[in-house]
Amino acid sequence: MGTPDFAVASLSALQQAGLNIVGVVTAADKPAGRGQKINESAVKKYAVENGLKVLQPLKLKGPQFLADLKSLNADLFVVVAFRMLPEVVWQMPEKGTINLHGSLLPHYRGAAPINHVIINGEKETGVTTFFLKQEIDTGDVIFADSVAISDSETAGDLHDKLMVVGANLLVKTVKAIEADDYNEVPQLQSEDLKSAPKIFKEFCKVNWDNTNQSVYNHIRGLSPYPTAFTVLNDKALKIFNAEPENIQPEIKAGDYLTDNKTYLKFATKDGFIKLLDLQLEGKKRMLIDEFLRGVRL
Repeated sequence: MGTPDFAVASLSALQQAGLNIVGVVTAADKPAGRGQKINESAVKKYAVENGLKVLQPLKLKGPQFLADLKSLNADLFVVVAFRMLPEVVWQMPEKGTINLHGSLLPHYRGAAPINHVIINGEKETGVTTFFLKQEIDTGDVIFADSVAISDSETAGDLHDKLMVVGANLLVKTVKAIEADDYNEVPQLQSEDLKSAPKIFKEFCKVNWDNTNQSVYNHIRGLSPYPTAFTVLNDKALKIFNAEPENIQPEIKAGDYLTDNKTYLKFATKDGFIKLLDLQLEGKKRMLIDEFLRGVRL
């Protein structure tokens, strides 16, 4: 059960490992873009290309979907980047339902762990497999694998790294369950746990009053999606890539300096952020020198 590219890597790894995939559950097709062309999920495209049976329920409690799901006689359900499942679904298979999560649980439970670990300046994260239970991302841990986060890594970079590490961990997990050779470890419950809630547009706006490192982490953690932004000439300016300049500014936070040729940098509380890759509202994405050739600041 999965929808985006992150889940395709896991589906492919399970198939290449020789495991018997009796069906794939993914999001329903929907119109997208200016022409409202029907858009299929990345998981559906892979499943169709590889001759796998596909279910695309609108309602996860729908009688027809539940009947179709039961008829597959699956021993185990595997969930990667999908919707929250009702109990009637995750309790169906004999060996339970497992999930692959993009953090080292119990930290960073929630919808956006990859973004939040970078925004918070973490140096390490990872992936975790666990059994589903009622409260989201709280089930008993089966396996985990950690990865280091570099100082310049973006959420997109980390996503691609965890996608591969997670797929391998999932194969290890399914084979261990098949062999009945694993130990479940309950997650710690604590008020000090860091969370990873869904990200909304207002959260993406850069607060230039913060420290240089904090602003830089914010931009990295939202790149390439949903993307940090500021306002320039009354228009939203998305920032995909930037670099910190640790020089104490003599202008107030949020103001900028530019030579109108090669650089545009905004002042923070204790430095500057040089914009490198950006997109002004109504324009295409471009590198800074191309951008400055087309706009006068």
